[in-house]
Amino acid sequence: MKKLISCDIFCAVVDNFGDIGVCWRLAKQLAHEHSMAVRLWVDNLSSFHKLHAAISPLLSVQYCSGIEIRRWDSSIFESEHQKVAPAQLVIEGFACDLPESYILAMARQEHQSVWINLEHLSAEEWVDGCHCLPSPHPSLPLVKHFFFPGFTSQTGGLLVERGLIGRRDTFQADAHAQAKFWQALDVPLPSQNEVRVSLLCYGNMMLPSLFLSWAKSDIPILCFVSEGCALSGVADFFGRNIVAVGDVLQHGNLEVRVLPFIEQEHYDELLWICDINFVRGEDSCVRAQLAGRPFVWQIYPQQDSAHIKKLSAFMVLYRAGLPPSTTQALCSLWDGWNLANHEEFVTSTDLAQRWNECWAHKETLQRHARAWSSYLSENNLALNLLNFFQKIDRMHDLKA
Repeated sequence: MKKLISCDIFCAVVDNFGDIGVCWRLAKQLAHEHSMAVRLWVDNLSSFHKLHAAISPLLSVQYCSGIEIRRWDSSIFESEHQKVAPAQLVIEGFACDLPESYILAMARQEHQSVWINLEHLSAEEWVDGCHCLPSPHPSLPLVKHFFFPGFTSQTGGLLVERGLIGRRDTFQADAHAQAKFWQALDVPLPSQNEVRVSLLCYGNMMLPSLFLSWAKSDIPILCFVSEGCALSGVADFFGRNIVAVGDVLQHGNLEVRVLPFIEQEHYDELLWICDINFVRGEDSCVRAQLAGRPFVWQIYPQQDSAHIKKLSAFMVLYRAGLPPSTTQALCSLWDGWNLANHEEFVTSTDLAQRWNECWAHKETLQRHARAWSSYLSENNLALNLLNFFQKIDRMHDLKA
């Protein structure tokens, strides 16, 4: 019987749930679809538990979905009694810096591990040229390679589980499955002409303006706000001290329902079933694109507004093929949602106009979102990663 390829994935939870969200998806895909023996090291199991309730924040070692989960702390690697043998494939999530003792253990191996830094997602042009580039260690006989997720065939692609698009299409065509989904959330079935929106965002000073434009809409708008979103902004708009899971808030034609934190699989279904999705960061942005629905992305804010350049680079790719009027309306809304906290202040009236102008193109945006998701699904990150591992591993064999 062929021995399984071993894989260590290291994840440092920096902020929110994007880092662990991506690493957990990757771990599951490598284990379930490519039969790898995956060990996932996480430095914040409490955040992981929030993302996946089966994870215990208290256990140093546990198994979930066929994956070994380890608490990542320095004592595990520094202790003389707990020697950790490096895996054949070593993935550091987003330049999280591996433990020094683990790196030294890799250097001592007779057959060298394939060491990969899984980078953050970006649509900037330079990514294509940097994907898979080597980075020799300054003092040890080790080479790390940079692996860039992305939106072009010159990058590593995106995490797309086997059969995901088919499951999405089946769900979106199945009225009974959709009714069960709403019932599980204790939400009534959609009414005629109602627009349903999922909202996951960072703190955004334009949130009240967006809500006000929806409240004044000619059609009912039902907005689902996830726990962990900017709930203080929601509370402020409705004149509350706090809002909590289960609250149903009404103003004009806007109804807001506060949902509990939704695990990954069910979050996909929420994205599939809503008419438009407001998402943030990296993981939810990718899942919104694969949902094949119109979406608005709030990119993670960075110092010196570096994120605005990344947002523009993505929009150059995403808007290709859209009519000029649709492109202008979509870019205007995205700019208003992302630039409000920075150099260009957007007024309440201005944002409402941007929303109305954008949503007037909803049919075109829906067709485009569907085609874009089909394009993205053809470049599978997990499969590309495995192929790259096998290529580098063969090179190591030849050197041995």
